[in-house]
Amino acid sequence: MSHGLFSGNPRTEWLSDQADDRDMRLLDAFWYVDPAGRRWDAPAGTVVNGASIPRTLWSSVGSPYTGDYRRASVVHDAAIHTPGVVRDEADTMFYYACLCGGCSPLQAKLLYAGVRLGSWASARQFFAFDVASTMPAAYRLPGQLSPKEIEVRARYTLIASELLATSNNFADIHAIVDRHLSALP
Repeated sequence: MSHGLFSGNPRTEWLSDQADDRDMRLLDAFWYVDPAGRRWDAPAGTVVNGASIPRTLWSSVGSPYTGDYRRASVVHDAAIHTPGVVRDEADTMFYYACLCGGCSPLQAKLLYAGVRLGSWASARQFFAFDVASTMPAAYRLPGQLSPKEIEVRARYTLIASELLATSNNFADIHAIVDRHLSALP
């Protein structure tokens, strides 16, 4: 259990007739126990969407429900919507759950940076004139990015380039990501 333990594979149903077509409801309880022994529960009925990583990073990091981090995304989604759970602790759990799910150390580092940047971006106020951010994708030019998306990609590129050259020690990974995010307005 060096990276933790999942309860198995989550059983879900797609909620394609409601809201976003990536939403899924857990049919059974699902959980992950992290290396410190903390259990992270995703109760039956929880709705998840795997969207803790900003959409603009999906081409770099991976889109929801793909790859070896699928189970990690389920418990992370449940954790960040659970009252009393500290987001930083949920993001740390996500890193270890990615490793437990079969991600390489490099992929886990990059995914961790993605969810941390997603938290920063969702809490950040961007320019009021950033019309492209609020404009539906159907009305944008193909490939047109909003200023927010450009900023998120640029910041991710800086963080990722430094993570590529660092050890797989989580304290080092956390320090790099925190240093970059704490320097931001």
